[in-house]
Amino acid sequence: MTNKKADSTPRDHSDTPRIYVVTGSSSGIGLATKQLLESRGHQVIGADLHNADVIADLSTQQGRAALVDGVTQLSGGQIDAVLAVAGVDIAGPATTAVNYYGAIATMEGLRPLLLNSPAPRVVAVSSITSVHPIDQELLDTLLDGSEEDALTRSAVAPQVYATTKRALSRWIRRQAPGPDWAAAGIPLNAVAPGLVRTELLKRLFEDPTTQARIEAGSPMPLGGPYEPEVAAELLAWLASEANGHMTGQTIFLDGGADTVLRGDSAW
Repeated sequence: MTNKKADSTPRDHSDTPRIYVVTGSSSGIGLATKQLLESRGHQVIGADLHNADVIADLSTQQGRAALVDGVTQLSGGQIDAVLAVAGVDIAGPATTAVNYYGAIATMEGLRPLLLNSPAPRVVAVSSITSVHPIDQELLDTLLDGSEEDALTRSAVAPQVYATTKRALSRWIRRQAPGPDWAAAGIPLNAVAPGLVRTELLKRLFEDPTTQARIEAGSPMPLGGPYEPEVAAELLAWLASEANGHMTGQTIFLDGGADTVLRGDSAW
């Protein structure tokens, strides 16, 4: 399919129905984003392991192909935005397979369906942990090696989740200005949430010691942990027609955690 450069000029078409794809749509940030977009009158094709329009396991090649096939069928072959929200934090190879390779397969696999949209957009979900300590060997393998080698390293590497999120943000930064994205009129960005009150975090916070450790690792001086709907608002804007010129960015929605952790080093 030939690239068709879309119009990146922001327009106030907030009421114009669009077709969005949201992975990880059955819980957490993905569910909140799906519900927000639907409340605004948009069509949302949700993808997840269960309770979704498309059932797909993004840790496998078969699941990634099923995502593309399912979305193609349900959309008629044209969509307006992709929100790659799906992610796991279960350590080991599964985390790498979903968080990095599954996210990239989602964005690249669905990119052809965006090319006829007047305002195509793509957004992924990174994490505040992307600035935490990572495993350098795994990061190098993710960015420049094979999936097989990365999965092998993930079986023994520390900080797998943080490493996959840093790799995802770096991949987006590298790819966004290129011919497949900017030249095709597709802004490509990520949101890096801080601590979000998902069911997992709520369970972890039942133990005061665990809560103190987590909050020390991701300090949020402005507001503290927040509900998934907060992240949904930013994701929705980045995936909307209004965002015509921001690309290659990871936006830290983290109550100030990144500024505390990195200080001036980012600049």
